[in-house]
Amino acid sequence: MNIIARRKVEAEGQFTPELLDWYDQHAREMPWRIAPSDYAQGVRQNPYKVWLSEIMLQQTQVITVRDYFLKFISHWPTVHDLAEATLEDVLKAWAGLGYYSRARNLKKCAEQLVSDFGGQFPQNKQELIKLPGIGDYTSSAIAAIAFDEAVPVIDGNIERVMTRMFRLETPVPKVKKPIAELLVEHLDHDRPGEFAQAMMDLGATICSPKSPKCSICPVSRWCGSFGKNDVERFPVKKPKKKKPVRKGAAFVIFNRANNIWLCKRPMKGLLAGMTQVPTTDWNSTQDGETGFEAAPTKTDWHFAGTAKHTFTHFHLELEVWTGAIDDTPPIDGWWCDQQSLKDQALPNVMNKVIDRALANKVKKAD
Repeated sequence: MNIIARRKVEAEGQFTPELLDWYDQHAREMPWRIAPSDYAQGVRQNPYKVWLSEIMLQQTQVITVRDYFLKFISHWPTVHDLAEATLEDVLKAWAGLGYYSRARNLKKCAEQLVSDFGGQFPQNKQELIKLPGIGDYTSSAIAAIAFDEAVPVIDGNIERVMTRMFRLETPVPKVKKPIAELLVEHLDHDRPGEFAQAMMDLGATICSPKSPKCSICPVSRWCGSFGKNDVERFPVKKPKKKKPVRKGAAFVIFNRANNIWLCKRPMKGLLAGMTQVPTTDWNSTQDGETGFEAAPTKTDWHFAGTAKHTFTHFHLELEVWTGAIDDTPPIDGWWCDQQSLKDQALPNVMNKVIDRALANKVKKAD
């Protein structure tokens, strides 16, 4: 008997009923979810809300996603509304949430759902995974939560719970396959979506990465790591590779009214289609030019410090230069008053650049 089969026998579905009993009492309240009590009365999840929330939750914490989700639902209550929105408006609403390819794929997916499916979501993983921006995890989550398909769902929380419970030594991400095999054996076929959400909530609120609350865990007596007192050793992870540091320069240009010159990034590549101040040509594999000599126009440039930002695969350090002109810079763009900056599709890195420039400007005025 191999290790997976043996551990499968050791916990043979025993924890599932108690997990769901716990979830019925302690499920997190979220604007995209229905309560277990409503599910028991026959109410089912809204697929549009499940899809939207799952896309937003990729690489992003629940506490951050809540307000963005509510904003999107307010602007675009249905998938038809989102499909009719402009990409620019979607990017503006997404600004600050990061990983902007998600927003572009969100728009593409909405358009395809309307054009090919009449605004209805396919009801199984096999068809969902064919849509833009929907990968293995997201297709499983939507299929299980919105349509009660009995498929294994593995996010970071579930991965942590399962590796601890079954003491899985396989390192991340290869451990997903044995986890999926175990989940197939243990998920509740009458409530597969509720089972997935219960596992997520258990990982988020009790089986946390550090200092897990094992003493109040509803399934601790089936947890192999709890018995061995080495819970935090799981999941096993390979050492992280050191991220390279890329450098570049950004230029915050003011006019006499203290408006700031903004422009749009290319429609392909990093932060595609987002709004920015003029910047040199940096990316994940190369540095951009530095120094005021690389500025798009001539003026009296002042160094305002360095803005630092971390992307998935690299760190970025941008020199921030400020300058004032009386005419229009020789690059496509527009003047934006400072009160309207919050309405622009500015990614976090550009907000940091502008904040650095404005802080330096205030100090000089003082």
